[in-house]
Amino acid sequence: MLQVYNTLSKSKETFTPIEPGKVRMYVCGMTVYDYCHLGHARVMVVFDVITRYLRHRGFDVTYVRNVTDIDDKIIARANENGEPFHALTTRFIEAMHEDSDALGVIPPDIEPKATDSIPEILAMVQTLIDKGHAYVGDNGDVYYDVSTFATYGKLSGKDIADLRAGERIAVNEAKTDPLDFVLWKAAKPGEPSWESPWGAGRPGWHIECSAMSTNELGDHFDIHGGGMDLTFPHHENEIAQSEGATGHPFVNYWLHNGFVRINEEKMSKSLGNFFTVREILARYQAEVVRYFILTSQYRSPLNYDEEHLENAKGALTRFYTALRGLPDAEPVTVGDFEARFDAAMDDDFNTPEALAVLFDLARAVNKAKEEGAADAAGLGALLRKLAGVLGLLQGDPEAYLQGGDAGDGLSADQVEAMIAARNAARAARNWAEADRLRDELAAANIVLEDGAGGTTWRRG
Repeated sequence: MLQVYNTLSKSKETFTPIEPGKVRMYVCGMTVYDYCHLGHARVMVVFDVITRYLRHRGFDVTYVRNVTDIDDKIIARANENGEPFHALTTRFIEAMHEDSDALGVIPPDIEPKATDSIPEILAMVQTLIDKGHAYVGDNGDVYYDVSTFATYGKLSGKDIADLRAGERIAVNEAKTDPLDFVLWKAAKPGEPSWESPWGAGRPGWHIECSAMSTNELGDHFDIHGGGMDLTFPHHENEIAQSEGATGHPFVNYWLHNGFVRINEEKMSKSLGNFFTVREILARYQAEVVRYFILTSQYRSPLNYDEEHLENAKGALTRFYTALRGLPDAEPVTVGDFEARFDAAMDDDFNTPEALAVLFDLARAVNKAKEEGAADAAGLGALLRKLAGVLGLLQGDPEAYLQGGDAGDGLSADQVEAMIAARNAARAARNWAEADRLRDELAAANIVLEDGAGGTTWRRG
């Protein structure tokens, strides 16, 4: 049975969907004012794998990942650029999709945008006012009254009294309690705004996700995910808003992925160790980056450094070398590989253990190839099938092994021509020329592998 760690209960629980056979999942997506960074990539890949595995296990999954396309950072960046906010967000939504596609992430089933959800946001805010959970401040902002929600803090484990003691109300705020948070912001000069019963304004960040998730998945759904940094206050506030408005439980299982660190330090622009997905993909094939993300269990910290990326590159080289030269076939059910893979993933999506199973299977593929066994192709097909659950090993082995970093600029055609010249030199017993060509290729990061079927090559 699938066990997931639920942030709400602080423990692993057996996953039981509300509706048998169906899973409804919402994940907090990107705020689109800049290019995606490695932390965004982790969120996209982690919940892509969770979706893939749930479907592999036979669940009918509806996966919703929102886009935050209006907030303070977006407005500030658009003003800085001197462009309309929607031009900025449109450009970075397109860039996000390009990065996501490059990483092999399956698009979510539904991708609502905050600016397309204003009617639902207004309706939820009004409901909260009507039920006594919200009030209009003297400045025209609408606030959620945290004191009306008895279980506030249940997700993060934070104590309201401690939180209140550490907070102060700014002079320009009209809220009555330091913990109260804004649902609707009154319009300021030069800012985008929408009409509302409380005057022109725009939504607060927290209410956007409550409105979008319940609109797409209903008042009560199975899984809500996102980065660990969103646990408080964002997800805590979502619970208060949603349950306050609907009177129903909001989400059964809260899943949060861990932080990304760079060389064991927190990723931060101020530390100069901040990497966008595009910067990383300029140096490594996208599948290498995806593999690297999956080498840590999703709740654990992910440490980015060159050694880990090179290890991921080498691991994929071993996998694709095992698959090289195998014809298409149906997966075979030899051994317990699939059962072990599912057992690993059933343990809170333990991708490092699942990858270890794939390595064992790759060794079996290599052994079958060496022995000329009839089931070599079937084992290779099983390797592709299970790796596909993780979004890996779906490409052509030759394209992976001969693609990527082009070394000193040698094209595939140039490499093939040099190999042909080396083969001719060997046939003429001109060993010096054959060695010279091999050394020249090695200097260009080209690895030659001589075998009974001829010479194959890959980039090192």
